[in-house]
Amino acid sequence: MTQQKQKGNAVAIIMMILLFGMISFVTNLAAPMGIVLKNQFGVSNFAGLLGNAANFIAYAVMGIPSGILLQRVGYKKTALIAIAVGFLGIGIQYLSGYAGQGTAFAIYLAGAFVAGFSMCLLNTVVNPMLNTLGGSGNKGNQLIQIGGSFNSVMATLTPMIVGMLIGDAAKANITDIFPFMYAAMGIFAIVFVVMWLVKIPEPHAEQSSEPLGKLISGALKFRHFILGAIGIFVYVGVEVGTPGILNLFLVDPNIPNPLNTTTAGFVAGTYWLLMLVGRLIGASVGGKISSKAMLSTASGIGLVLVLCAIFSSSNAEVSLPVLKSIDGVTSFGFLDVPVNAAFLVLIGFCTSIMWGSIFNLAVEGLGKYLTAASGIFMVLVCGGGILPALQGWIADVAGYLASYWIIFAGLLYLLYYALVGSRNVNKNIPVN
Repeated sequence: MTQQKQKGNAVAIIMMILLFGMISFVTNLAAPMGIVLKNQFGVSNFAGLLGNAANFIAYAVMGIPSGILLQRVGYKKTALIAIAVGFLGIGIQYLSGYAGQGTAFAIYLAGAFVAGFSMCLLNTVVNPMLNTLGGSGNKGNQLIQIGGSFNSVMATLTPMIVGMLIGDAAKANITDIFPFMYAAMGIFAIVFVVMWLVKIPEPHAEQSSEPLGKLISGALKFRHFILGAIGIFVYVGVEVGTPGILNLFLVDPNIPNPLNTTTAGFVAGTYWLLMLVGRLIGASVGGKISSKAMLSTASGIGLVLVLCAIFSSSNAEVSLPVLKSIDGVTSFGFLDVPVNAAFLVLIGFCTSIMWGSIFNLAVEGLGKYLTAASGIFMVLVCGGGILPALQGWIADVAGYLASYWIIFAGLLYLLYYALVGSRNVNKNIPVN
């Protein structure tokens, strides 16, 4: 019986890691799509990031309902619903390529919003399930870091592929991204069938009989959880905004040596590649190093890198080892980029371990309130849409580099949370 349970857990872990990758595959389409929207519809940086905002604001709408759904139908059915909704969201974005110029933008935003529902549901499933299957604590964090590593693989590839599909930014059109959308819908269809056929154990089969509203109020009695939920809002904004604005910055014709869209996508993809490296390291040491130590170190280094990026001259360049596309030829080698960009790319290494560390710290000691807490977390993921949009607005009025003060403020809060806010001062509250 024990061996059968271990095999069931192994299958569940693999499926959750695959779903982690799907979250990134769809979510990271929104930021490079900003280049398409800016050029096809002639909109500002702020409006170009509205697709990303629509994707993440869906979390604010679906966060609590996703917790209710998870409590009522379990992990497998919630995942299947999420996959079906994701297929629909990508399908609506695909239809925007056939719409007239006056309605295409609105249809695309609607598709991004629906896709955001799917990503919210998937996140609600994969994080608590991996944390529980790992036994919580450092081992739970370690599994989340492994899932995050596969997430980073997809995040690395997405801006690169989209950049290659766009080609000439001045002629960018939604139809250029059709091959990517075909692949996304195909993956959703395949994983749906696999999930339908595979038996997935329910780690929270023994659910609390208390209504979700009471569980939510119980979770909100924990100070370290509230501050951690705010930390998730801030973190996702930092994670998405850093490479999203960087991509727009690198193709802007007003900087000294703008890059072509494909190469800029590869540079932004390097940020996600460093997140992959960081998550692999985090997964290997996550069982030995505390989440508090990982988060405080990463936040501190990130603060230094942001300051270096803001105060460095855009005229100064440095060679960065990246995939690049010159005259239609793609190769790996050194590319001269603004030194600001190099510092911003390095932040990917810092953000790599933050999600797992914040989640692990915030839910420690919550017991029966874990499912409700996960739903609240999903609401606050909307920071990934709100903060980058705010950053885009600042870029419009004050410049790209000035917008990174938003990132600096976010990292400063995360450092505070790691050092002070993550301590559980409410251990007297019953959680059984």
